[in-house]
Amino acid sequence: MLLTKEKTAFYLADLETPVGKLINLTIAGLVLLSSGIFVAETYNIPDVVRFHLNILDNIILFIFALEYFLRFWSAEDKVKYVLSFYSIIDLIAILPSFLGAIDISFLRLLRWFRILRLIRFIDKKYLFGISSEDGVIFARILFTLFAIIFVYSGLIYQVEHPVNSKVFTTFLDAFYFSIVTMTTVGFGDVTPTSELGRLLTVLMILTGIALIPWQVGDLIRRLVKTANQVETVCPGCGLAFHDADAVFCKSCGTKLYKHSQSKVK
Repeated sequence: MLLTKEKTAFYLADLETPVGKLINLTIAGLVLLSSGIFVAETYNIPDVVRFHLNILDNIILFIFALEYFLRFWSAEDKVKYVLSFYSIIDLIAILPSFLGAIDISFLRLLRWFRILRLIRFIDKKYLFGISSEDGVIFARILFTLFAIIFVYSGLIYQVEHPVNSKVFTTFLDAFYFSIVTMTTVGFGDVTPTSELGRLLTVLMILTGIALIPWQVGDLIRRLVKTANQVETVCPGCGLAFHDADAVFCKSCGTKLYKHSQSKVK
């Protein structure tokens, strides 16, 4: 039976039915697998393994392209979808491979942004067993920090490895450099030599100064807020913790019964 546009859009966003959850978990798993392939290709692996990894990545690329087409086809407002944040990230994930035949070097850098596709799934709090709003926020903050470091590591490796292969030998070297640079530790034992590599280093430092304290501060504020909440199970949606003076559930609006409260330890 052929799927209608409405059913296609529903399953691509659904997390309640087995089919919708399977689709979303599969796509999230493929994002992680493709990112792992990029990392593995930076190591000295046998040609036969590299060949099979390339085939696997092409299969994943085809699935991503099919998903993008289905999301575009099923969208009610196609212009709004194309210009949306998630659509742009999805397009970045597949564009470099489709334009691989064109000698545009910077396009190959975009493939490291594929990890950002997981942002869509982090916001779906029940996909990975996260059952609270605070849990989603914690996951989003931690993932944002990891994704930024991962992307910068891939970019600096792609830029520096061809001209500075003795220093940036593998992805791990680039990952180490990104962490010590973004945390402003700067040991100086690994340094870029190309102009683009130095520019990326400056961007890493600025990102580390601006973003990491903000994200960590937000995480601490959330932890403090959660510690000051009380256990009041909502009879409507089952949300367990609310502010001490809450009368209605912040998630579904159902009236709360105070006799079920107990302090969070």
